[in-house]
Amino acid sequence: MKDNLERIKEESSDAIKKVQTLKQLDDIRVRYLGKKGELTLLLREMGKLNPTERPIIGQMANDIRNGINKRIEEATINLKKKDLELRLQHESIDVTIPGKRKKIGNKHPLTKVLDEVIQIFIGMGFSVAEGPEIETVYYNFDALNHSETHPARDMQDTFYITEDILLRSSTSPNQVRIMEKQGPPIRVIVPGKVFRSDQIDATHSPMFHQIEGLVVDKGITMANLKGTLEVFAKMFYGEKTKTKFRPHNFPFTEPSAEMDCTCSSCNGSGCHICKDTGWIEILGSGMVHPNVLANCGIDPEIYSGFAFGMGLDRIALLKYDISDLRLMFENDKRFLMQF
Repeated sequence: MKDNLERIKEESSDAIKKVQTLKQLDDIRVRYLGKKGELTLLLREMGKLNPTERPIIGQMANDIRNGINKRIEEATINLKKKDLELRLQHESIDVTIPGKRKKIGNKHPLTKVLDEVIQIFIGMGFSVAEGPEIETVYYNFDALNHSETHPARDMQDTFYITEDILLRSSTSPNQVRIMEKQGPPIRVIVPGKVFRSDQIDATHSPMFHQIEGLVVDKGITMANLKGTLEVFAKMFYGEKTKTKFRPHNFPFTEPSAEMDCTCSSCNGSGCHICKDTGWIEILGSGMVHPNVLANCGIDPEIYSGFAFGMGLDRIALLKYDISDLRLMFENDKRFLMQF
């Protein structure tokens, strides 16, 4: 048995010196020290030894096992070190090579325009509010003085969820919610998404964005409305921008008007964008209808107000001379990087 132990010691030592990989080293460990390894099987024969030989052979076997384990540990460290050195040689980093920049997008033109509009109106003393995108018929139509037969109530124009629940078709329902909750004096704008049953094309989308404005206080007149919107137009499109108001009809305002601005592309001289008129329609506006004030619990004999609503998508298209609304929603960085 002593001779076999010496053989195992020498063979294992030679084998460990020749290993090239960690896998080969593990195979050697299993071969000699595993459950069915040569040293393990040999130690099972210890019972056949006489009492005087047993402690001597046992000590020798333990020394050989410890020696094999130590040489395996040393070989493992050396192999890992060599592997690391080899990887560093092949995977070295040249710190002089310029880094790879991550390509990121740009702020969306709608976001840029919204931020600019909000800053303009905050500068005029307005606050910013939000409202639900899923509305009731009452807030979307009834409280805003829409008659029972108003065409906006038709299924082909409005997305109904139930008979009484719908996707808001404008941001105007927030006029009612704000007046009910706050009461005058009110000076607020409400941006948000709105939904209408339109086919997608260069100028229409079933989802788009509006900005609603509302002022209610004592002594508010049409002059306040015109002055506020003229200041906005000059700050948004430029100091030379001119405005004009055309009579119109909205159920929730009386009198009502649409506001045109001189075309920002041609400065009013006429071009394909303004159809050679020199003017671009920007928004709808008017004095808040007395019925709407009364529906919100505000006495129209004491208070008056004005409201306006503009399409954020529309003024963004005009400001940046974008010809197709669909470009806004295609998530193309080539488009975004232009702004």
